[in-house]
Amino acid sequence: MEMTIIKRKLFCEISPLTYAISEKKCIFLRSVKNLLTARHLASTRQEEPLEYLIYRHNSLIRRRLGNVNMALQENKAVNLSLAAPKINGILIRPHETFSFWYLVGKLTEKKGFKEGLTIFADHPSSGVGGGMCQMTNLIHWMILHSDMDITEHHHHDGLDLFPDFQRKIPFGTGTSIMYNYLDYRFTNNTDRTYQLIVHTTDEYLCGELRADRRQRYKYHISAENVFFSRENGTVYRNGEVYRDKVDCKTGNHIEKKLIRRNHARVMYDTSDLDIREEAPVNA
Repeated sequence: MEMTIIKRKLFCEISPLTYAISEKKCIFLRSVKNLLTARHLASTRQEEPLEYLIYRHNSLIRRRLGNVNMALQENKAVNLSLAAPKINGILIRPHETFSFWYLVGKLTEKKGFKEGLTIFADHPSSGVGGGMCQMTNLIHWMILHSDMDITEHHHHDGLDLFPDFQRKIPFGTGTSIMYNYLDYRFTNNTDRTYQLIVHTTDEYLCGELRADRRQRYKYHISAENVFFSRENGTVYRNGEVYRDKVDCKTGNHIEKKLIRRNHARVMYDTSDLDIREEAPVNA
C-alpha cells in the first residue's frame, strides 16, 4: 500500500491575502527590533572621504538580461540614483552594524521611486523601487574585501536567473533583499572606522570602501570548478567561490576559505552553453 504525503502549505502560501498579512508581520517585527538596537546601527555620515581606499568597484546599471523590459532598467537607474545618497558617506565605526534598509527606508512612489526590476519566487518581476539588489550586490562585493563580518546575507537561492552578459564578479556573490525583513548587514568588529562612498553616473553605480587606517590583510575572491550540467532535463550552474586572505606586508597567503558552493537551476536560454551531460545512472 502506497502512502501519499501531502505537503502542508505555509500560512503565507494559502492566498495573496495571507501572504500580505505575513509580510506585514515580518516588517513590524523587524521595525521593533531596529528600535531596540538602533544605537548599534550605523547612522553617521561624513562628506569628506576617509584617507585610505580599501576597495573600489563600478557596476554597469543597464545590462542585457534575457527578455527583461529595458524600461525597467531605465527605472532602475532612477531608483539607484535616489537610494545612493542615503548610503553615501556613511561611517561604520567599531562595533557598529550597517543595515541597508535602516538607512534607505521604504521605497515608495511618493519618494520618486519607479517600477523597476525585482525577483519574485523564481522569475524576474517588477515592483516600486526595483533594482536595489544591484546596490547591495555592490556593497557586498566591497565588504568581502574587508576585515568586517557579514551578519545578514540572503541569496536568490538555487537560481541562476540571468546570462553572464559583462559579468565581472563570480556568480554566487549576489544578494537578495526585501523591505525590511530580508536585509543586508555587516558588523565592524575591528578597531578601524570604515566608510562607504556610493554614487551613480549615466552608466555606472560606483562604490568605494574607505577606512581611517590601512588593513593588515587584503582579499581575493575567485570562482573555481565552474561548469554547467544537465540533470533530469534541467540545466544547473555549478562551481565554488573562494576567499583568499593575504598579508599585505609579506604577501603570504594566510587562509583560503570556501564561501559559496553553487548548484543553481538555470532560468534562461541555454542553447549557447557548453553543458556537461548527466552520466547514465548505471554507468
